[in-house]
Amino acid sequence: MLGKTKKNKKEDADSVENEDLSQEDTSRHLDLVKDILENTQANIKKALNLLKEKDVDTQALLKSLKKTKEVSEGFVSPDNGNERIIEGVFNGELMVGGDGVEYNVPANYASKSKLVEGDILKLTITRDGSFIYKQIGPVERMQLVASLTQDDSTDDWYAVEGKDRWKLLTASVTYFHGSLGDEVVILLPKDSETKWAAVENVIKGKN
Repeated sequence: MLGKTKKNKKEDADSVENEDLSQEDTSRHLDLVKDILENTQANIKKALNLLKEKDVDTQALLKSLKKTKEVSEGFVSPDNGNERIIEGVFNGELMVGGDGVEYNVPANYASKSKLVEGDILKLTITRDGSFIYKQIGPVERMQLVASLTQDDSTDDWYAVEGKDRWKLLTASVTYFHGSLGDEVVILLPKDSETKWAAVENVIKGKN
């Protein structure tokens, strides 16, 4: 009886653990859906504002509608035998897909594309296993100048402004030849808090 009781307790513990994981996955998926809907809403609002203008910018309107279509098409498309397409949200370092999986985003691509946390990405996995990323839903950005600093223990780079600090991709700092004593021009999502910043440029110090 004692052995059976221990087994039942273990099964109950495993059940609770699986339930917690399921709740965590559900919460993550809801966050992704929220990001997609907010991004789609922003593009629709932009299109409506363009339509209200007397001299409608046709190209800007079509571009906004195209982004709305791309972002709202869905997270994951079926495998067509040649490639698989996954859509997700950039979290500052990785892409969190609609399938709940985190995908590595090449640091060089993130740096050159100046990706900001919250951007919607489309990942195409080709038949030969190549990963091809495309930014399809950029969030609205704000820009500011901060000091460029480095953590002595981890060698991680940060942008610091007052009491605020944002982590930077090392590849981004290297790409712009940043060093201690420089100022860094960073991009941040305009309407949400973030732990990461994208590097727009580096202002060299006097040293």
